[in-house]
Amino acid sequence: MINSMRQWEWDLTPLGVAWGEGAGAIQVALSAAVLLLAWGLSHFFSRGMGVDSRRRRVLVGRHHWDGVLIPLISVAGMWLLRMLLKRVQDATPFLDLVQQFLLAWLLVSVISRAMVLQSAPSPWRRALSRWAVRLTWVAWLLWALGGLPIVRAELGGVSWTVGEHTWTLLTVVEGGITTSVVLILALWVSSLVESYLLRDVAGGDLSLRKMLANAVRALLVFVGLVLALGAVGINLTALSVLGGALGVGIGFGLQKLAANYVSGFVILGERSVRIGDIVKVDGFEGQVTDIRGRYTVLRAPTGIESIVPNEMLITQRVENLSLADTKVWLSTTVGVAYDSDVDVVVRLLEEAARTQARVLQDPGPHAALQAFGPDALEFTLGFWIADPSNGRLGVLSGVNRAVLAALREHHIEIPYPQRVVHLQGAERVTASPKQGPL
Repeated sequence: MINSMRQWEWDLTPLGVAWGEGAGAIQVALSAAVLLLAWGLSHFFSRGMGVDSRRRRVLVGRHHWDGVLIPLISVAGMWLLRMLLKRVQDATPFLDLVQQFLLAWLLVSVISRAMVLQSAPSPWRRALSRWAVRLTWVAWLLWALGGLPIVRAELGGVSWTVGEHTWTLLTVVEGGITTSVVLILALWVSSLVESYLLRDVAGGDLSLRKMLANAVRALLVFVGLVLALGAVGINLTALSVLGGALGVGIGFGLQKLAANYVSGFVILGERSVRIGDIVKVDGFEGQVTDIRGRYTVLRAPTGIESIVPNEMLITQRVENLSLADTKVWLSTTVGVAYDSDVDVVVRLLEEAARTQARVLQDPGPHAALQAFGPDALEFTLGFWIADPSNGRLGVLSGVNRAVLAALREHHIEIPYPQRVVHLQGAERVTASPKQGPL
């Protein structure tokens, strides 16, 4: 470390070169002009964007300088300016320094603004984003002060041998940074693709696009992992043994997990169960709110959510109440006295059901005399609704209340159960004064 510090000289650092040779009024003025131009173009392009729109928050930010647009325009303008000045001037150290600063600014803006694209970023993503921003500025500061080559040399001097391969601390650090950046970019790009595919989509297309989003995410993560391992220096052919062991593990211990993932893609592909459907699986009935790679989420009208493995939706019987048609038939039963007019009761029941807004008029409600009960004539009133996702208890309660009001208005009795009890051989028990009450 001491030898490396002896090799460090201020005049040889990028910042020292720019300071020693003098920036010149022209380079300073041109740099300021590029920044002002970027600021003006940012204000111009921000017109017409919503105040709280996601596009404005990413490109412009809250204060213009914290968006992506200003550093992006500045980098492009500075690159064009350097290309023009190098035709008349060999060295532009100040512009080179400003260009590297703008690149670091652009990278920081992209990292921080990418979190805006996440609908609900997790805490670990926020922490990772903050650390990435800090490391970016530290790396630029080390480069500007000439300390980056020294740090690389010191990290490269720490080495160890594992088998036939020699590792250095520099390789591990660069590999970790490369792997993290590639995987984060893969996850962010997949999130962008998923948000674009699922935008303003409903019904059967939603499940198909969900399958495409899951496939794109798996593909990007796999490609990113392969590229990251190659950048670290790991020979991918050496992973053949690991691949064989993984295949054996899937065949024995992970077969359920693999079956769930495969079943998830099959469900999304054939669209037998779609997001928004009302299904009943293993005694649980609810609406499909999400289909993941391993499981499907069902939400009951009571608010209870059930996580169902995708394999169950393939191997077990599933009742889909809205596969081909969203209309659902409901019924309620009512009993009236035997001396009631059957035709009048049927008419009153059907009219009571039609008064409810959620009850369909075509096909309309239908009432029928179902059975002769021991105490009453039993009628069944059936009707159709088109929105089972809003629950069935509310519409059933509304129909029952309307039926009760109609029967009371026309003085039609709903009889109580009557039972005749005969007591045989009953003896009257009297209490003895000596013994007291029983």
